[in-house]
Amino acid sequence: MPAKKEAAARIKINKLLENSGWRFFDDGDRKANIRLEVDMKLGDLGDDFENSETPDKRRGAADFVLLDDAGFPLVVVEAKREEKDPLDGKEQARSYAQSQNARFIILSNGNLHYFWDLERGNPEVITEFPTQPSLKHRQTFKPDNHRLAAEEVGPDYVALTQDPAFKDDPRYVDEATRAQYLYDRNLRILRDYQLRAVRELQKAAATGQDRYLFEMATGTGKTLVSAAVIKLFLKTGNARRVLFLVDRLELEDQAAKNLVRCLKNDYTTYIYKEHRDDWSRAEIVVATVQSLAAGDKYRRLFSPTDFDLVISDEAHRSISGNARAVFEYFVGYKLGLTATPKDYLKNLDPARVSANDPRAWERRQLLDTYVTFGCASGDPTFRYSLLDGVRDEVLVKLVAVDAHTDITTELLSEKGYAVLVEDEEGEREETFFQRDFERRFFSDRTNQVFCEAVLKSALRDPVSGEMGKTIVFCVSQRHASRITQILNQMADLVWPGKYNSDFAVQVTSNIPDAQQFTVNFANDNLGGHSQVLPGYRTSKTRVCVTVGMMTTGYDCPDLLNLALMRPVFSPTDFVQIKGRGTRRYRFEHRDEDGAALAADKTGFKLFDFFDNCKYFEEKFNYNEELKLPVQGKSTGPAPEPALVDEVTITEPDAIRQMTETPIGAEGMRVDRELFEKARAELSADRDIEKAVAMDQWDRAIQIIREKYEDKPELFLNLGKLQRSEKLDRRLTWREVLERVFGLTDRFPTKDEKLDDEVAKYISIAKPESRFVPLIGNYLKAYVTDEEFRRIIDGKDYAALNFYPGFGRQEFQDLDGWRDRIPEYVKDYVSLNQFM
Repeated sequence: MPAKKEAAARIKINKLLENSGWRFFDDGDRKANIRLEVDMKLGDLGDDFENSETPDKRRGAADFVLLDDAGFPLVVVEAKREEKDPLDGKEQARSYAQSQNARFIILSNGNLHYFWDLERGNPEVITEFPTQPSLKHRQTFKPDNHRLAAEEVGPDYVALTQDPAFKDDPRYVDEATRAQYLYDRNLRILRDYQLRAVRELQKAAATGQDRYLFEMATGTGKTLVSAAVIKLFLKTGNARRVLFLVDRLELEDQAAKNLVRCLKNDYTTYIYKEHRDDWSRAEIVVATVQSLAAGDKYRRLFSPTDFDLVISDEAHRSISGNARAVFEYFVGYKLGLTATPKDYLKNLDPARVSANDPRAWERRQLLDTYVTFGCASGDPTFRYSLLDGVRDEVLVKLVAVDAHTDITTELLSEKGYAVLVEDEEGEREETFFQRDFERRFFSDRTNQVFCEAVLKSALRDPVSGEMGKTIVFCVSQRHASRITQILNQMADLVWPGKYNSDFAVQVTSNIPDAQQFTVNFANDNLGGHSQVLPGYRTSKTRVCVTVGMMTTGYDCPDLLNLALMRPVFSPTDFVQIKGRGTRRYRFEHRDEDGAALAADKTGFKLFDFFDNCKYFEEKFNYNEELKLPVQGKSTGPAPEPALVDEVTITEPDAIRQMTETPIGAEGMRVDRELFEKARAELSADRDIEKAVAMDQWDRAIQIIREKYEDKPELFLNLGKLQRSEKLDRRLTWREVLERVFGLTDRFPTKDEKLDDEVAKYISIAKPESRFVPLIGNYLKAYVTDEEFRRIIDGKDYAALNFYPGFGRQEFQDLDGWRDRIPEYVKDYVSLNQFM
């Protein structure tokens, strides 16, 4: 048995080396760059590579030495049997690496692997082995926490990169013109609290910490602070390349523009998707975590050592679930940015909240965020709250508006809203609650009252007097469509001829160019420019109606109103939505005579129609209460509008002829060639191509379903594709699209997908080596076997005595991992794809 385990570990390590481009043998003019135990040939090792009793082994020779282009030792690989902890060989590997003048070490038992940079710190878990080019890049910098801590960072740290001589300008020298000069030149001066954030990171670095978390309210300049931190790491030599991860496409472009604006004179910033072939030329690479996670692309495109600092914007989202595997893949310094404080759910008693309650999931996410960044105590590296921002006049005040209708008041009550419903079985009473609004219960009159309240009570633009720019958050895309129509109809009555259906615009994923709409709204040209005040630069469109877009990180500082026409169950979403209105802004205009009109934004309104504030903030005192019209009870929920017209054919019909044709196990030729035909058809569809390029996967899948699924010609569906590819699991349209557009080159098998899920979990959870095989078997059994899930979820552990795949003793040996893995699977793993 030991020999078999040694052989298994050896096979896995060999494969990992080859996958990362290392060569055991010469390949044309490329020389082998793996050297096995000194003075030994490949065939001399046999299976027992760990306990070889050759003279070299007794002298402490390493199992593998990886060479650079010149043939000098670059990496020492210390291999252990599967049942041994890779860290057992740590000191032995260090001694040998130092004797060979090699800076890097890999410790592996075939299942768990560590990368160790002797000049940086402790070994870090990796899931792939670093490539030779990546390690050559890493050799060029020498990390030093003390140098990081000693760097002098002042308020002008970023501005000096923008213009090293800006202080010599007479407009800066003159205090009377200094503020306007800085504004006109867009020179970024760090505020006191932003400076404190950077210095707190330096203090943490001085103690040896390499993970940091900034908890800063929306609108307080996290990206500017990030620019200062990036310069700090690059300038002091503690990083040669930085990865800036965002969780939404709109934030990718926004972050890149801000970083270019701040740092372009010293450092190059690329958006990865725009520089797939030359990304390594940039010091700063910006990417969405979703695009890297698609098809585990990050593991094919990057080496674990390609980035020395990884920054996770909106960390609570971009490291959640499987996305965290992307973040943890890279070794080096890590910085998380979040606007959602861990104690936001301080009134939540986990023992009294069901596992299905969204707040329970959010609580785990927030706790995971703090643990991930080394802040398990609950204290981030730096904290600057919404209240801090309002107190320091960095942010504007929130005016929360409580608005209930007769119906929503009952929907929000414990008893709910009862109506009489008639169906084939007769008349019955049905009760609806807030979660049912616009999902099972529909009330056009309620929607109209919501819109009336917003139109009448919204803050006005202080310059033009028209309704201030507003975002409305709806339950669903269909609800957003209804609200948009109602708002445009009402606006046409109140302001005839002013807007022509441009007053409100639906901005949801099913709307073409919705992403550009969000940009245009922020840039004051959605629908063109306002016609109320000639020459005044503000959008003709006054309201964007959305569901989930325009929340995280969306920057529109002249926004004056937000309306929650839906219940919100995620505290993260609630904090982010509130944050859209907090930014300061100065409204300015010059009339035809040159007279200046100006006003500062002093606050914003949040219309809360579903007690969201009370839901998250106990006994919330609203600044304003609106008494909405009382509505009569409906005789029943309005039916969902039909998606297609119904056609009834009354003429008789019958089968004229029926022929049976046996099909062999190989299927029909059209089925065998189905994917290639689908690839040609789908890749030529410009709407799908555009949606994929914009990471609008829901939109791309919707197009497939509407235009191609089970339609003539291809009669395309997932079941047929699965059979044509002889795949032993279910496919998803997302996977099909990823392969069609070259993000993956094939569909992985069920076993490969399971191995990937295990590898992701190991990289996230970082268990001790002894648990790794057990965790892998346990996770696979739980994912693939419904009976096993029933046993575990039902706590029927005695049944494991008779379960063939995972026994009672193995279950007991898992210790604290027994509950964590099912919880992880329920949150992040789609079971459907493994059936």
